[in-house]
Amino acid sequence: MVTAARPLPRISPGITAGLPGVGRGSPIAWIGGRLHRENTDRRGGTPVSKEQDFVIVGASLAGASAAKALRDEGFTGSIRLLGAEAHHPYIRPPLSKGFLAGTAERGTVFVEADDWYAANQVEFRPSTRVVGLDPREHRLTLDGGETLAWDRLLLATGSSPRRLAIAGADLAGVHYLRTLDDSETLRDLLAGGGKRLVLIGSGWIGMEVAATARTLGNDVVILERDPIPLANALGDELGQMFADLHREHGVTLRTSVVVDSIAGADGRLTGVVLQGGEVVPADLVLVGVGAVPNVGLAEDARLQVENGIVVNESLQTSHPDIYAAGDVANAYHPIARMRLRSEHWANALHGGPAAARAMLGQSVSFDAIPYFYTDQFDLGMEYSGFGPLTRGADLVFRGDRGSREFIAFWLAGGTVVAGMNVNVWDVNEAVQALIRRGAPVDPGRLADGSIPLEAV
Repeated sequence: MVTAARPLPRISPGITAGLPGVGRGSPIAWIGGRLHRENTDRRGGTPVSKEQDFVIVGASLAGASAAKALRDEGFTGSIRLLGAEAHHPYIRPPLSKGFLAGTAERGTVFVEADDWYAANQVEFRPSTRVVGLDPREHRLTLDGGETLAWDRLLLATGSSPRRLAIAGADLAGVHYLRTLDDSETLRDLLAGGGKRLVLIGSGWIGMEVAATARTLGNDVVILERDPIPLANALGDELGQMFADLHREHGVTLRTSVVVDSIAGADGRLTGVVLQGGEVVPADLVLVGVGAVPNVGLAEDARLQVENGIVVNESLQTSHPDIYAAGDVANAYHPIARMRLRSEHWANALHGGPAAARAMLGQSVSFDAIPYFYTDQFDLGMEYSGFGPLTRGADLVFRGDRGSREFIAFWLAGGTVVAGMNVNVWDVNEAVQALIRRGAPVDPGRLADGSIPLEAV
């Protein structure tokens, strides 16, 4: 079994209204988060009419969700959805989970059926790259020289894997995982087992791929620079839990090591060279050392950029007619009272519709609690909350850590700022409610499993 049996979270109509796929048997596990219509500090912008021209750069989950929300809100103007890839918009979590493992079919990863776009008068243009943005003239330039006019623009350009800058990084057999094509390539290589896979980096994608590859019968080695994987996200204790999990399932996890280069012969890799000269043999290497937001277009257009495209809580950029959503947006969060850039799919799922409503002139405050999940071997986990606020926070546990069935809470100043449920289900809404409440809680009652979370 590749993953723990993680049931779909409970869905409330207010959460899912206007989101893609709901009501048609979508494989996507819809998660919580609210799009409020509160008054926000908007920067003006040109008046909105239902016959204007809207363009979305990035045929991503955020882009597709925005297009659907625009039509659901009654917008009758033109919508152009421009995608650099040849595929229709798809979701990314299965690329390192079920699709990679061969337990999910290719067709299940797409946000909408292929015919949805034409049926809803959304002009989807695949394999289209935008090379220029002129905010003053409200025009885009495409790689073939064509220009497009727009009245409102949404940038959903996502992020790209951080590339290794070491000798041998360009050898055949060195892989990155970001796109559907990347996942299909890895899926074919790993399906039969018997390969020697070396992962450089132990972030979420790397750990998920390691679990999938090992379950398929491959030899897996993880090389990590830090002493404990995932410690930056979860802290040492919970990071160590994931380290133990992988070692128990036969993954070789090597920490506190530095990769020097990648060795090869005849243009193909043969192993990974560590600082000191040791060579770790490999048939293929997956690099997972983080991602960088795709801000080139925004930078060239002189939009405000800092760790992504800077937007307010309405997802509006420094130009009043340009918005950004998804991985690329560094958005002010009204609950955390700070800017956050999230690369997790829930941010794209909810951010696209929020941006769409703001583009239509509605007052929108995007305050969805950040959320993600992971499935590794027999461990399933959901995490909600504000990672930056967990630094130095107190950890409170509810449940049995020994059996890996528990909920962990991070308390800062006595209030819950993040929560993680491990192999415990149907609690995510209650965890998010505690975070949203922002009031001090009694740690003893929080740890007491006999007290419902709603009563803490």
